[in-house]
Amino acid sequence: MERHLMAKLVDWKGNHRKKPIIINGARQVGKTWLLKEFGARYFENVAYVNFDNNTAMGLLFEEGYDIPRLFTGIQAETGERVVEGKTLIIFDEIQECPKALTSLKYFSENAPGQMIAAAGSLLGLTVHQGTGYPVGKVMTLDLHPLNFREFLDATKNQSLRELIDANDHSAISAFSSKLIPLLRQYYFTGGMPEAVATFAESGVLKDARDIQLQILFDCRRDISKHLSIAETEHVLAVWDSIPAHLGQENRKFVFGHIKEGARARDYRAAITWLTEAGLTTCVRRVSKPGVPLASYANESSFKLFALDVGLLGAMAGLDPGSVISGNKAFTEFKGALTEQFVCQQLVSDCELQPFYWSAENSRGEIDFLVQAEGRIYPIEVKAEENLRSKSLRAFSEKYESMNPRRFSLSGYRDEGWMRNVPLYAIGNMRGWRFHHGLSA
Repeated sequence: MERHLMAKLVDWKGNHRKKPIIINGARQVGKTWLLKEFGARYFENVAYVNFDNNTAMGLLFEEGYDIPRLFTGIQAETGERVVEGKTLIIFDEIQECPKALTSLKYFSENAPGQMIAAAGSLLGLTVHQGTGYPVGKVMTLDLHPLNFREFLDATKNQSLRELIDANDHSAISAFSSKLIPLLRQYYFTGGMPEAVATFAESGVLKDARDIQLQILFDCRRDISKHLSIAETEHVLAVWDSIPAHLGQENRKFVFGHIKEGARARDYRAAITWLTEAGLTTCVRRVSKPGVPLASYANESSFKLFALDVGLLGAMAGLDPGSVISGNKAFTEFKGALTEQFVCQQLVSDCELQPFYWSAENSRGEIDFLVQAEGRIYPIEVKAEENLRSKSLRAFSEKYESMNPRRFSLSGYRDEGWMRNVPLYAIGNMRGWRFHHGLSA
């Protein structure tokens, strides 16, 4: 499958002042595959080192950071000759060897021509931040689950993805009868690479669910691996509460809903840990839509979204028929699944940091606010073709300098004060980010 982050790796390779690069991401989002594929396409050879349960390499880095000695050890481990400009060195599961993580600083300073790419679970890298992490000496890229456009490529619908990218609004809307069913498939399969690949091969949604359940099991095991018993209990309690929180009308995270008597001070660290580990996205409330949005964010009011829309559905026990057909059993949760999808696309495909806004003393709320090139975009999310936007209009009348957007299953529509954008076209930012008219 094709990952859009590949283009940024190619840019990194062409940068003559390159530093070692670290691919950040939660477990099983495809970091190892991406780096190996990058090496196979663009280098003469790849020296791949996996630090998981690798005693020999652990000892090599424990003995110091002499670069020629490290190159000799890497060559002995991999059987590959390391040649500057021709060889890509991959350090996989680098969080398992903190000294190897620290060594990137010395490679950057003393062997700047050698291309080194590292991958590691954020579950582990988070633990090592501040303890030998090579701050300022590495580049970092974030890898997320496949976004919807990548899902289209993976399921042999590349022509539809190209249609979205072409920014032809009338053509995109004309193919909504094909794109909407694919969008609902994505709601169920999500973007975890193994789940998508399994579904793409078999065409059976349940096969994707089996993979998702295994991923969730592995996730719980990884959490307990890195934390104490008490910390694990708090983290898993927060993680397990996400479907119930998102199933509420306003999606706001309430500590008392974790369990009776739960207090913020007991669980706030757990939320921070989940977010830093890439397993959740914390969307904070802003008191007003000012620039920058982050300066108006309230740390105590937030929504907590999962890593992946497919994993959220698996956690909630949604069956394929409910998601694909949108039957009555799914009615109560489709808003949550749609907001999860939008949040995920804003982060992974649009590279934006989402916030939300709610009025102090009323029910008015804006699902998301994002900032791009100095403009604020308030976003209302509709799971179907409902085009009523009372909260968005009231917000726009109060804050006139905004650029309101509604994401729904309806086609592109410019109503003057607000633009409607199809949910399946969020990844094409040219289609909704610009202020005037419907053209880029």
